[in-house]
Amino acid sequence: MTKIFPHKLKKGDEIRVISPSSSLLRTGRFEDKLKAKTRLEKLGYKVTFGAHILENDLLSSSSIASRVSDFHAAFADPNVKAVLCTIGGFNSNELLPYIDWEIVRQNPKIFCGFSDITVLHQAIFSKTGLVTYYGPGYIAFLMDELQDFQTAEWLKAVAGPSTYSLSASEVYTSDAWYDPTQARHPLPASWKIYNHGTASGTILGGNLNTLMLVTGTSAQVKLTSPIAFLENAEEEDFYAWDRELAHFLQVYPDIAGLVIGRFPKEEGMTEEILWFILDKYPLLQHIPVIYDVDFGHSQPIFTFPLGGEIQLTTKPLKLEILKG
Repeated sequence: MTKIFPHKLKKGDEIRVISPSSSLLRTGRFEDKLKAKTRLEKLGYKVTFGAHILENDLLSSSSIASRVSDFHAAFADPNVKAVLCTIGGFNSNELLPYIDWEIVRQNPKIFCGFSDITVLHQAIFSKTGLVTYYGPGYIAFLMDELQDFQTAEWLKAVAGPSTYSLSASEVYTSDAWYDPTQARHPLPASWKIYNHGTASGTILGGNLNTLMLVTGTSAQVKLTSPIAFLENAEEEDFYAWDRELAHFLQVYPDIAGLVIGRFPKEEGMTEEILWFILDKYPLLQHIPVIYDVDFGHSQPIFTFPLGGEIQLTTKPLKLEILKG
């Protein structure tokens, strides 16, 4: 597969916000989220919204036709330089049979989102070779606390050089990031090492549960010796992680490294349980494995290129994007 790296953002570029999974309204009124638009505009960008951004059905989403229409319109519009998803959800996989991948291939641009958007990340790369960005959704820009880190890491990925280092936050929270009215409870943060080593390769991953939805379909990404970035959401638990990691390692038995996102508190994962799970797999005793890394469903998160190239080292502990 020939990879396509999108052009990085420049001041004045237009960002189109769409909801390919859950509706923007799932977490409250549109007006209450305009602070995110203002924050992005202060960075120097123009922010526009998909035509169906305010639809909200019985399942807190919108019709397949509406979501596909906004996806196509965002990629087809030459003025749009980046597509930013509002939030994750549970049903972006419904869109896959109806997307015209030629529109994406002929109009490569930055695509950013996380959680359930993992499905679209995988499909875009599998179908077109376009490198996408796993990072905050639109409403994550509502956050005040820890926003400086999150914004700086996002800009580093989508508007900076193609080579850069991923950074570690000194603190994190596992609070409702989409609700700025809730109190924050900062905790000490640090990346941790399960197994030492050095590896480089193409980044594969996202939300583990969602990633498994495309297994065996034409949207599944097929890579040799990838570096896996995996995380879990609040609705899941360590039993799900145990089961899904086993599935993942059977689908991708030759990963060269594993980077695990920080688990949200609701999941109940402890270091003892995580090590017990990781100890099951001989492969993980021979490749670099790190965890409690700043991506997934805690705050803040960095942004990284799915399909990009990375070097993972543990002595010293570093994540270096080689091309992304």
